[in-house]
Amino acid sequence: MRIYILSSGKYGSRVTNNLAEHGMASNIVGIEEFPEDLPLFIDEFQEYIPHNLPLADLILAVGLSGDINMIVPEVARRTGAKSAIIPIYGPEQMPPGLQQEITESAPDVRIVFPKPFCSLEPVGDAPIDEFASHFGKPVLFIKSDRFIKKVEVLRGAPCGSTNYIARGLWSMPEDEAELQATQKLHNYPCNASTDTDPSVGDTSMHLASYQIKEAVKRALGFAVKSAVVDSEICNLDKCQEECIKSCPQVLIGLDTITLDGDGQVVIDPATCGYCEICLKECPLNAISIETGRFEL
Repeated sequence: MRIYILSSGKYGSRVTNNLAEHGMASNIVGIEEFPEDLPLFIDEFQEYIPHNLPLADLILAVGLSGDINMIVPEVARRTGAKSAIIPIYGPEQMPPGLQQEITESAPDVRIVFPKPFCSLEPVGDAPIDEFASHFGKPVLFIKSDRFIKKVEVLRGAPCGSTNYIARGLWSMPEDEAELQATQKLHNYPCNASTDTDPSVGDTSMHLASYQIKEAVKRALGFAVKSAVVDSEICNLDKCQEECIKSCPQVLIGLDTITLDGDGQVVIDPATCGYCEICLKECPLNAISIETGRFEL
């Protein structure tokens, strides 16, 4: 697979270097660097399209903010690529209207907008899926016996944060790993925004932390904290499923809050980030945050 990268700033460089260091150096057929200080709104974005473009299968745009992302469809056409990834790390960087405009301008190109980049999973598109088999939503292997003895990154965040976090989990009590993973993410130079994204009701930084927590929980086989529904209080006849509609994880495509076969609300402790938004939105106060050991 041939990858052409449109990059800007330290984040773009960090992603590019991480891909190269972890097995994809030979896949990168070209890199175009853009200044970090480009305006968010650009009338003539066509003038920024690189010349002498190589053939490619996948376009990766990392660190680009605002209208400069509009060049992605044309770059894809000129390189022959039918697939593109434009990660979203903040509401100002990629407003919903701009995302829609980019998508509509390229009906012949499969473009995905993972929010954030470390939430990327296979989507049924060959180049994107090949990339996502190596980089995207973190997947870990953890060997433990009360204390963590080994951590292996099976799939890491494109920015390199998963490898950094994994190294910090060695020798830690397994019951502390889930929460410590979040702390270590905050210590890493993550590009995810701390501004609330109106489309999901949460920040990209929080969404990123939910992904690494899920990786730790699934690798250990249990969660230590989760939102829980009181089935005796929950009554869908008296609400509008506010918990499902407001869950940030659901809004980025995960099945964190669903209805079971009996029509009962169920919260998945593996993907629950315990953001408490569902607690605030539930009109019946049927949801609480509980600690313990939730077997997965």
